[in-house]
Amino acid sequence: MTDANTGRHDSVAGRDGGGAGRASVLLGGGLVAVLLAAIGATGGWLLAGEDDTPPADPLAVATATGSPTGRATAPRPSTGRTTPSAPRTSASATKGSGLTVPPVVGTDFVEARDALRKQRLGWRLVFGSGTGRTVESTSPAVGTEVTRGTTVQLRVAGPPPDAEVPDVVGDDCAKAADELVDEGLYPRYRSGRSGKVSRQEPAEDGQARWNDEVSIWCGATPPSLPSTNPPF
Repeated sequence: MTDANTGRHDSVAGRDGGGAGRASVLLGGGLVAVLLAAIGATGGWLLAGEDDTPPADPLAVATATGSPTGRATAPRPSTGRTTPSAPRTSASATKGSGLTVPPVVGTDFVEARDALRKQRLGWRLVFGSGTGRTVESTSPAVGTEVTRGTTVQLRVAGPPPDAEVPDVVGDDCAKAADELVDEGLYPRYRSGRSGKVSRQEPAEDGQARWNDEVSIWCGATPPSLPSTNPPF
């Protein structure tokens, strides 16, 4: 009796133990299969999608007009070159002197000349064959931008009027020249431009008109001139 029970027990125990062992094997094999499948999928994803992995680039910005592509554009390296800005032109370079020919047309030519002198402009009087003392036109024209020292031509309607010849004998040569110019005459230097005036021609109150020349001798006694008086 004892041997029979023991055999059945062993038999049952063997069946039970074999069933439990097979279940363990089956369960362990399933887990291994699942793990292998997961590892295989992961490895396949790494191999297949390695190039498609988006880089973590904080500088990438999606365009507003196109659809996102899933791949960020790498920033272009800086070349270190900047676009040069347009050169600025200083105001002093473009702006002129602001000096223009004054509005002297229609004024007396003496007043017109004085207006030019005040602005340190030269003048040249051109008398006409009409009547009157007024300025008919200028060259450059009135309002034209000019620089100091520019000579402005004044065209006068009528002929040159009489001029008053000053007495410049004994004056310094430069001062004598200024006096003649003030009276509308021009000095003609006969013996240099330094020293005192020893002689002038025509003499004081002699006959002359505007733009005429007056000869002066400076710095030396002029040679004696032949007498123009008729013999007795």
